[in-house]
Amino acid sequence: MEGQFKPGSDFAKFLDNNDPLGYVRKRFYIKENCIYMCGNSLGLASKDSEETALKVLDKWKNEGVNIWNVDDNKYYMYSMHLAKLMTPIVGADHDEIAIVSATTVNIHQLISTFYKPTKDRYKILIDNINFPTDRYAIESQVRLKGYTPEEAIKVIECTDKYIEEDDVIAAMTEDVTIVFLPVVYYRTAQVLDTKKITEAAKERGILIGWDLCHAVGVLEMDFKSLDIDFAVWCTYKYLNGGPGSPAALYINRKHFNHQPGLAGWFGNLSETQFMLRQNFEHRKDAGGWQIGTPPLLSMGALEGSLKIFADVGMVAIRKKSLRITGYLIYLIDEKLTKFGFSVGNLREDSKRGGHVCLEHDEGYRISLAMKARGVIPDFRDPNVIRLAPTALYTSYEEVYNMVDIIIDIVKNETYKEFSVKRNLVV
Repeated sequence: MEGQFKPGSDFAKFLDNNDPLGYVRKRFYIKENCIYMCGNSLGLASKDSEETALKVLDKWKNEGVNIWNVDDNKYYMYSMHLAKLMTPIVGADHDEIAIVSATTVNIHQLISTFYKPTKDRYKILIDNINFPTDRYAIESQVRLKGYTPEEAIKVIECTDKYIEEDDVIAAMTEDVTIVFLPVVYYRTAQVLDTKKITEAAKERGILIGWDLCHAVGVLEMDFKSLDIDFAVWCTYKYLNGGPGSPAALYINRKHFNHQPGLAGWFGNLSETQFMLRQNFEHRKDAGGWQIGTPPLLSMGALEGSLKIFADVGMVAIRKKSLRITGYLIYLIDEKLTKFGFSVGNLREDSKRGGHVCLEHDEGYRISLAMKARGVIPDFRDPNVIRLAPTALYTSYEEVYNMVDIIIDIVKNETYKEFSVKRNLVV
């Protein structure tokens, strides 16, 4: 990595002047005197999102209930419309994707669909360091089938930072029916070898599902070649859909004949939906896993953001993400380690997601001091300051300036002015 980068602010400016994606930054609302490093938690608003969200609002304002019928029923079929924009981001057919609900709801939906325990196969394999909502949902689902989590959930015990793919595969015993794991770990940005794990599950007749919340919009994905069974992801992180923007789910088309575990009227065949029959006529594509009426206003903002991804492409985004996170790691090694900081990521490009984990014993108070200086990270216990220099809108000079601000904070110990008491949202 040392050979790729050089010290000094002039080199940061050089990188910006030669950044093929530098022009995209102008499509986002960048706050003056603010270095935004929290795109792995909530992406910034784009001008494209503003335009498409206001367009939906204008349609509602002028059309009222007729909004469902204008523009060739675009808004009635909005999930399908957005799925077409999502297709190149995850490498799936658009009818295998639905933009619907929230991530946790979609986990409930898919586990309830695919979890069909038998006497011999009744366990779901998960890990112990993933974002906890996944486990909460799965524990709820096994209870609904009459099991206790201790009986039906098999947990791979990891270190507090990383998981080994071989440990996952070794845990795929004959009593396991589903494996559900994240592609990228939220704390350490570790990228799992999805191909290796998926192939191992398929060889053993186990269904495989993935949580892409910290992967989508930053990694190149190809569901078709992986041949996974199902997946979920949010859209408000790297996809910049806005706070609480609707999530997405993927159903491999070979499973379209499954009945959804949680049926609702928007999963009915579109042709007969408004006939309001009492018998559910399942739509045989991912749209059949919709439950209720889509939230058009928030979907409108997502549409604009997805158009940016369509223009730029995931190959260029991943290349920039690796380069700018690599530059940040270089600066940490060169300038911050002497102050007690370390990098909590795996170093290989193939193992790194879109954020850098800056570790320090005083990480929480340092993160607060950073915010007071106009740098926006987030923090994860026990000591991780998560920094996401995002490919679409973060500059290399911002990364360089942020590191200098951190040095000033620790040199002058200004972090000691802040309480160790946790804020509600960190």
